[in-house]
Amino acid sequence: MSVYEKLLAATAAERETLLNLPLLRAGVAGQVGREAYIAFLAEAYHHVKHTTPLLMACGGRLPERYEWLREGMAEYIGEELGHQEWILNDIAACGADAQAVRHGKPGPATEIMVAYAYDMVYRVNPVGFLGMVLVLEGTSTAMATQAGKALQKSLGLGEKAFTYLASHGALDVGHTAFYESLVNRIEDAEDQQTLIASARMFYKLYGDIFRDLAQRFLPRETLGVAA
Repeated sequence: MSVYEKLLAATAAERETLLNLPLLRAGVAGQVGREAYIAFLAEAYHHVKHTTPLLMACGGRLPERYEWLREGMAEYIGEELGHQEWILNDIAACGADAQAVRHGKPGPATEIMVAYAYDMVYRVNPVGFLGMVLVLEGTSTAMATQAGKALQKSLGLGEKAFTYLASHGALDVGHTAFYESLVNRIEDAEDQQTLIASARMFYKLYGDIFRDLAQRFLPRETLGVAA
């Protein structure tokens, strides 16, 4: 079993829990209102704007033996630059105040996830940041394009309101193969375990963002035990 296969197997339960959260299921079914969609985009902006700084920090903290992984982080940076602006453009296309989001604050769950990411890079082990990459890109690949198409139809909004979801659903399919090639080169057993533990935590922390949004926007009877 490859390192990537071990990682997927070790985090299967957490991934299943995330993908079955009520708000994600509602989004894929096109059953999320405009305000909830805008609120999701706002939280996405407040964590996506940290992607490039985190990739840079991760690359800078890696030891010399991970020079090949540093090069991988540099390639990711080229792909991720400016994506937070796509989100603001989507928010504006929804008729909301994108600049208010830019200058606003994230919700507690987003704040905690971002803080954990920086803590992982600077205090624990920069390799663990790949756990966040697995969670965010894996979720995009599984659901983003489908949810974007369903919500565009149900909300009656144009394509310009869904560039973030549409682009990430497509982009992250290619990113997954690249990610797998990087992870499979991690030979150190301790680093592998750190990556697994980190991914499990990021599934929980990313899920908390959707749990918080569900509490605000979904009817109580739809939340269920998993909410």
